[in-house]
Amino acid sequence: MTDFVGRLRLGVNIDHVATLRNARGGMVPEPLRAARIAEAAGADGITAHLREDRRHIGDADIEALAASLSVPLNLEMAATAEMQAIALRHRPHAVCIVPEKREERTTEGGLEVAQDENRLAHFIAPLRDAGCRVSIFIAADQRQIEAAHRICAAVVELHTGAYCDAHDEGRLAERDAELARLREMSAFAHSLGLEVHPGHGLNYDTVQPDAAFPEIVEINIGHYLVGEAIFVGLDASIREMRRLMDAARA
Repeated sequence: MTDFVGRLRLGVNIDHVATLRNARGGMVPEPLRAARIAEAAGADGITAHLREDRRHIGDADIEALAASLSVPLNLEMAATAEMQAIALRHRPHAVCIVPEKREERTTEGGLEVAQDENRLAHFIAPLRDAGCRVSIFIAADQRQIEAAHRICAAVVELHTGAYCDAHDEGRLAERDAELARLREMSAFAHSLGLEVHPGHGLNYDTVQPDAAFPEIVEINIGHYLVGEAIFVGLDASIREMRRLMDAARA
C-alpha cells in the first residue's frame, strides 16, 4: 500500500500551449519552453496528451520533452497500438490511459475499465514491463477502481469534472455530493494499494478540497493554468496553484 505523502505533487499539463501554437501554425509558443518554466515554478512533473489526431501536442513535442526534462514526463494517451508503440519507444516515467473520441473538445469522462478488462490488462502489461508507471483515468466509481486494481495499474486518476462543473455553475448540493464521493473513492482506492490522483477541470477555487484528502499524492492541472497565464504569466499561475495545494495539505 502507498504511504501517505506530506507534500502533494503538482503535474502541469502543457497541451494547451500547443493548442495556441497550432491555431496559427509555426513554432510558437513552444511547449518545451512552457515545461521548463513550469519546472522552475515548482512543478513536480509535466503531463502531455498525445491525441490520435494530434490536435495539440505532436510527436516532435514528445521527442523534445522526453529528451530534455529534468522532472518526470507523464504521457496521456488512448489505449491504441500506435500510442503503445510511441510510449515504448520513449519510456516516459508515467503513462496515463484515457478514453478518447475525435469529436470531443476535452476528455469527457473516465475510461470504462470493468467492461474492457482483458484487453486493457494485456495493453498495459508491456508498458509496466518497460518501467512506466501506468495510470488509469476513471470515474470515482468502486467498480472501475476494482477493475483498475485487477489489471495491475499503479495509479488511478479520478475524474473531477462533475465536481468542478457543479461548483462553477453554483449547484452547491451536487458539488458537495460529488466531493464526498471523490473523498470516499480516494480512500477506497488507497485501501487497495493504488496511488490516487484527482484531475480534470480543477482551478484555484476547487483544488483545495481535493488537495486536503490525505490519500491524494499528485494533482495534474493544465487548461486553467495556461488560461490564467494569459493574465499573470505561467510562472505566477503555477506558483499560486502550488501555494494553494501546500496550504490545503498543511
